[in-house]
Amino acid sequence: MGETIGPRLYCCCNCRNQVSLHDDIIAKTFQGRYGRGFLFSHAMNIVVGPKEDRHLMTGLHTVADVYCGDCHEVLGWKYERAYEASQKYKEGKFILEKSKIGMENW
Repeated sequence: MGETIGPRLYCCCNCRNQVSLHDDIIAKTFQGRYGRGFLFSHAMNIVVGPKEDRHLMTGLHTVADVYCGDCHEVLGWKYERAYEASQKYKEGKFILEKSKIGMENW
């Protein structure tokens, strides 16, 4: 059995740029634009787009799309503000779409 070197990572499905650590997953039960999304506490090597208000399944949020820092593929979004008290835990966190990320060092 081979050993992996380094932490388990998620990377952009388009260019393999590393965008998050497996250890930063908070939940895997979110709905993205294109299917399932994962909620991450941190993301790296990304570009955050302009903020906009969106009506999502859990109410109104201010979000910003996040793009791969290398190829600029849209990977998901960042929660900037939640208007519902029960949704405040999402602020500053990231949704990365399962269909837009791949695994590395698994």
